[in-house]
Amino acid sequence: MDAARTDAPATPLKRSNHTAFTHNNTLHVWGGYQVVEGQDVMLPHDEIWLHDLASGTWERREITGDIPPDLSGFCGANMNGTLYIFGGWDPAGYSNQMYSVDLSEQRFSWKRVTDTKGSTPSPRYKHSCWTHRNRLIYFGGYGCKTIREVRDTSSSSFVLDEISWTTIGDALFRCWGWNNEVNVFDTHTATWSMPETEGPAPVPRSCHASALLGSKGYITGGMELAELDVSCLDLDTWTWTKFDIPPSCAPLGRSMHTMTSVLHNALFVYGGLGIDENTLNDAWQFDTQTREWTKLKHPHEDKPRVCHTACLGSDGDVVVFGGSSNLRILRDSVAVLRAPSQNHCSDVFIFQTQPYSLFRLCEDFIGGNPELFKKLLDYLPSKLQRKINKRVAYFSAAKLSVTA
Repeated sequence: MDAARTDAPATPLKRSNHTAFTHNNTLHVWGGYQVVEGQDVMLPHDEIWLHDLASGTWERREITGDIPPDLSGFCGANMNGTLYIFGGWDPAGYSNQMYSVDLSEQRFSWKRVTDTKGSTPSPRYKHSCWTHRNRLIYFGGYGCKTIREVRDTSSSSFVLDEISWTTIGDALFRCWGWNNEVNVFDTHTATWSMPETEGPAPVPRSCHASALLGSKGYITGGMELAELDVSCLDLDTWTWTKFDIPPSCAPLGRSMHTMTSVLHNALFVYGGLGIDENTLNDAWQFDTQTREWTKLKHPHEDKPRVCHTACLGSDGDVVVFGGSSNLRILRDSVAVLRAPSQNHCSDVFIFQTQPYSLFRLCEDFIGGNPELFKKLLDYLPSKLQRKINKRVAYFSAAKLSVTA
């Protein structure tokens, strides 16, 4: 999988299976892939894209150092301004390597995380992560284990898919499959651990979605179930809870979707690949207190997405970037394949999940109608004036894209 490269584009390339997070009202986007002439082409790993959500402008920043290899299916997580990348699939096979880059520094530089304590998890991809109290808490994924690891693993924690031979580093792996393990990496002590959990753990899976509410981590999807399931792990007691929801009240089962915490008791789910093999455009909200799903009306029904990202922005906004608008699965009597064309995207669109404050409404009105205020804007305090100027730029660009 060769890395794609262009000459200093003004906006990021279209992509899927990337990682993204928001920090200081800026969307950060790294990694991902495109399909070129039927082949997966990984996007450059020596750059990160920053999107100012107030002005709508993009900035490309270079990253030097121990640049990760071409990776797909990795898990990215932001911890206090540092981006961590763990696992995935690289040219050598499944990976259990970790890389980090401190995005608060003047110059960005990748570091390979070595000299860790404890037992590093087995190689995997399509897993997920919660960040809680300076810990990266990984769940699930698909990957490989040694025969000894499988013997030492409960049959309910690892579902065998196939057996074959491969060597990664000095280890010989034979067993491929899905897991429901919880692995914890303490970023302060660089220590790996695997806590013993209680309660009904979710079945092993990959391509699921996860989100954090307070001290509880939530998991949905990633399984070929008719309805979308929900499980919760208390990150203080390591106790699993499975929500029993009537099938008629739950969304269609799916994978490669997103789930975002938007309120103290609400999770927002968007898109994904349905069990009917269609790319979905529906939005749902799950109330963790009443344990009820609500289907939401929204203005983006023309934007089905799979393998996208959805991050919490300011004022409860959910910021969606990238992904594929039409991931098609081809089936015949022998194999299951992806269609060569996946319609990758690079647009940003917003879901409003709660009423805006009066200040936000005024800010947006002035930004969208600066001609009504003319020189009055010059009398604003400099800090507020900069914010209004960003909103003017945002709405001006939005009007141009509509007329283009």
